[in-house]
Amino acid sequence: MTKNFPYVLGMLITIALGMFLYFTLCSDCQVPIAEVQPLKEETVPIPEPQATSFPFTLNDGDFTYGVNDNFNFNLSSNTVLLPLSENVKNGVLRLKDYLSANTDKAINMTGLYQSSEDNTSAFPNLGLARANAVKNYMVAQGISSTQTNTFGQLMNDLVPLDNTLLGPVTYEITEGNKDNKADLKALYDDIKTNPLVLYFDTGEAAINLTEAQRQKVANISRYLDKVDGARCKIVGHTDNTGNRITNITLGQERADFAMAYLIRNGIPAEKINSTSKGPDVPIASNNTEEGRSKNRRTVVTLN
Repeated sequence: MTKNFPYVLGMLITIALGMFLYFTLCSDCQVPIAEVQPLKEETVPIPEPQATSFPFTLNDGDFTYGVNDNFNFNLSSNTVLLPLSENVKNGVLRLKDYLSANTDKAINMTGLYQSSEDNTSAFPNLGLARANAVKNYMVAQGISSTQTNTFGQLMNDLVPLDNTLLGPVTYEITEGNKDNKADLKALYDDIKTNPLVLYFDTGEAAINLTEAQRQKVANISRYLDKVDGARCKIVGHTDNTGNRITNITLGQERADFAMAYLIRNGIPAEKINSTSKGPDVPIASNNTEEGRSKNRRTVVTLN
């Protein structure tokens, strides 16, 4: 052991000296433990979905018009957002001239909607209500309602810009603008046989329609569009409780309330008249509350 001690000591000194020189002279090789950073997981950013935007485009043979503007609507609304762009206004005027020169043509308008939207309109769905709003604007600019057709289409992948849907209406020019006379006669007979009947108190601020009632509104609107000179009438009825003159006034108030509701939902005021028959036309006995409640009604039908 004594004989090997200098040899072992020399090896230890050599190792210690080598480590000292390594960490002293190789400064780039020094990696303090405190400075070693843990590996970070990289996160891939999820891109924001782009808002869906439909342009105002018209195509029919040599007639074409297209701009990256359109009629816009807020979510859960069928009211056209104003002001319209000049490009859209000009497109409607171009369409009016084209349809006036081609009376065998019609413009199909399909309104788009999402199932998550609240439909507070009088139409079966917001798409149809939006198409009807666009149609009313076009009619106001001189396009004949007989050359318009409105539809609704569910499209759940619409992406709004904030709270606004950009151009959720598409357009197609088609041949033939007249509905079959037999079809219109059948529609008229159905409306007359199964009119829209509303039961509500005069003080109510809104009318909540069932799906079947909304479809009746859509049928009435379609008939008014397609038949020149067609009119709808709203008749208010009451039970026989109290003074007849008072009930005539009450029936008129209910009819006017329903008329204002339909006008707000896009049926032109000039195509509606309202009247009252008070207690004069009961459909049930006024001797029971059930009968009286049936008599307190407002009927919307065609002239």
